[in-house]
Amino acid sequence: QILETQHGLSRVCRAFLAIAQQHTETVMPGYTHTQHAQPISLGFWATAYVSMFTRDVRRLDAAYEIVNLNPLGACALAGTSFPIDRHLTTKLLGFDAVHEHALDVISSRDFIAETLCALALLMASLSRLAEELVYWTTYEFGVAVLDDAYALGSSIMPQKKNPDIAELTRGRTGRIYGALMDVLTNLKGLPMGYNRDLQEDKPPLWAAFDVVQSCLGILPGLLDTI
Repeated sequence: QILETQHGLSRVCRAFLAIAQQHTETVMPGYTHTQHAQPISLGFWATAYVSMFTRDVRRLDAAYEIVNLNPLGACALAGTSFPIDRHLTTKLLGFDAVHEHALDVISSRDFIAETLCALALLMASLSRLAEELVYWTTYEFGVAVLDDAYALGSSIMPQKKNPDIAELTRGRTGRIYGALMDVLTNLKGLPMGYNRDLQEDKPPLWAAFDVVQSCLGILPGLLDTI
């Protein structure tokens, strides 16, 4: 899931780089305090998001490095009497290394919290982009126009083209923040050893990946046609 999310991010970055290549000399206002400041190029704006998302890729790399350790052999608490070869199973299953401590690997889910933290920061970046697209496509700003395939009309005002995808991306960011707080709250009072509370660690992670990947999946098309 981490690698799939990174792949989605790379597609978004390629879409931004395509904009940057086409618009190295397209002048637009740069904003501070949401007011005109210095003139910049549209390409300069686009590569700023590539720079942001590159950090998100690195955070996901760090999360993957921590999670990709082999827990087999820890068994229920303190190891197993079966004569297994942990280094062989590590190699066969593609883990980077063996997790060294059985009690720790049974008890700890900080790697899930760390992954969710990386996803939360990624969604913060996507939400910032979504916010810009929302106000850039208003009549008052008039900086950009969405393709009809990536906008919805009003039920009673046919002249409107609403940036629903950007708004939904911005709105769903809160779900990822909630998933992170869900797991952190679950972990804060657990003693060493397995506790049944830990069966609640996976649904927030799975749901977070679903949301993030759905947002990343639609953004390249939106950016290619804006």
